[in-house]
This record gives sequence, C-alpha cells and structure tokens, in this order.
Amino acid sequence: MRQRLPPPELEHVCDLEIAVGQPLDIGLTAAGLRRVIPIIGGTVSGPLIKGRVLPGGADFQLILEEGRQSHLDARYVIELDDGSRIFVQNTALRVTSAQDALRLHRGEPVDPTRVYFRCQPRLEAAGANWSWLGQSQFVGTGQRAPDTVFLSFYRVV
Repeated sequence: MRQRLPPPELEHVCDLEIAVGQPLDIGLTAAGLRRVIPIIGGTVSGPLIKGRVLPGGADFQLILEEGRQSHLDARYVIELDDGSRIFVQNTALRVTSAQDALRLHRGEPVDPTRVYFRCQPRLEAAGANWSWLGQSQFVGTGQRAPDTVFLSFYRVV
C-alpha cells in the first residue's frame, strides 16, 4: 500500500488591491444571475511580483442560491515594475449567508471572516524571467469591500 504523500507547501507571491467599478447587471438567466464588474485599476505588492493592475479588465459573475454562492471569472492585466505584463485569469468561489450576500450585492461592507472566498489564478507572461508563472499552480484568498477586491496569491510548491 502506498503511503500518503506530503501536502504541498505555499509560497507567498503577492497581494493585490483591485479597484472595481459599478456592477453591470445582466439579469436572471437560465444559468443564474449574471453580473459583470469592471476592473478599473489597482496595485500589486509582494515578494515575487510588484506592479499595478491596468484598467480594462472585468470580473464575470454567476450568482446562485439566492446570492449565497458566486462563481467568479476575472480577467485582467498586471503591469510589472520592469514593464513586463502578466495576463491573469482568476476563477473563484465566494460563499456566504443570505444576509451577507444581500449586503455584498448592495455594495456594503461584510466581515471577511463570514465569507468563504478562494481562488485559482492562472498567470501568463512573455519573457524568460517570468516563464515560471506558466510552470506553476497558484491558489489564493480574497476579500470583497464595496469598491475594492483584496487578493493574496500563493504558488503551490
């Protein structure tokens, strides 16, 4: 019988503070409630990546279970301090109570300990010094504020 393999370790890559615009409500579709949240900028700081989030991205949301569960698909670009650019596709799951879901939907603050917010970012960049981004798996945690999303990304080592 095989022994259990050790769990992977996590290496902190960066923290993001992403400014978001007013939600664009698509409405209740056959799949669920659809919203698009514009990404209008932000900052990136950390031990491995530093730069800024460029305006022009968006978070495409599918909201289920009367708002308690949100499936997020954000796509945006980070411009690094060295001028390189990283394409980010970050899928996430956010789960909370019905009351806190209503607060989030209205753009009100919610205690982050009351919200499960985990993500799986995929990062792509050109250039040899950033090739490790496409050769690694990443996970992260998130927190939603009324006009900002805070994320921490970790490389699975």
